[in-house]
Amino acid sequence: MPDPGHFEAHAEVYERARPPYPAQLWTRLRELGLLAPGTRVLELGAGTGQATGQMIDAGARVLAVEPGAALAGRLRQRWPRAGVLVGTAEAAPLPAAAFELAVAATAVHWFDLGVVLPRVHRALVPGGCFAVWRTAFGDPSVPLTPFRERVARITARRRQPPRPGPGELDTAAWVQRLTGSGHFSAGHVEHFAWAVELRTEQVRDLFTTFSDWDPAEVAQAADAVDELGGRVLEHYVTPLILLERVQEP
Repeated sequence: MPDPGHFEAHAEVYERARPPYPAQLWTRLRELGLLAPGTRVLELGAGTGQATGQMIDAGARVLAVEPGAALAGRLRQRWPRAGVLVGTAEAAPLPAAAFELAVAATAVHWFDLGVVLPRVHRALVPGGCFAVWRTAFGDPSVPLTPFRERVARITARRRQPPRPGPGELDTAAWVQRLTGSGHFSAGHVEHFAWAVELRTEQVRDLFTTFSDWDPAEVAQAADAVDELGGRVLEHYVTPLILLERVQEP
């Protein structure tokens, strides 16, 4: 995981701005028997606990690993029943064969997978599962809204190259990356579409947390919401990839 400075600098904003993950994702994890009372969970890149709290409320015992001290501090305050370890997914000390479930929620794109996948494999018990998901801020299956048209115009003016790696919704490429080392095989894969209404200040806060958005762009996005009446309906997608631990990679 790279320097978490951007997220550290906006830890308070991150905590209040990032939307919760969709309810149907948690329903699916429970239906598949992956999340239940007593489940031992290793969460990597936990941030301020957007996923942690749902797992704690489900009765799981969670060890949350987060490289940012400010983010980890907020997670501890919100979810005191979680164990919290300040460190990176690549270097934090992880016990062997100690977890039934590992989770990376909107974090796996930051990992050095060549290092992290063997570490997760070692931390899971035989038959364990690695659940990977993220929020894709935008749904290409929904007709482009006026706000999304404005967002597209803002990002089209950028001169820097796009973030390397597969896109947010290039799920097949992510499955290939996550299974290529032989430590995991692909299990259940599913996309959850959902929507949330956001006001101007909520958009300002949310876009501030995006590491590839600068302050001028954030201001332009917030201005667009104002010009569109002060509220916008955002359509998002959460791809879920469940990876099954291979006994002998």
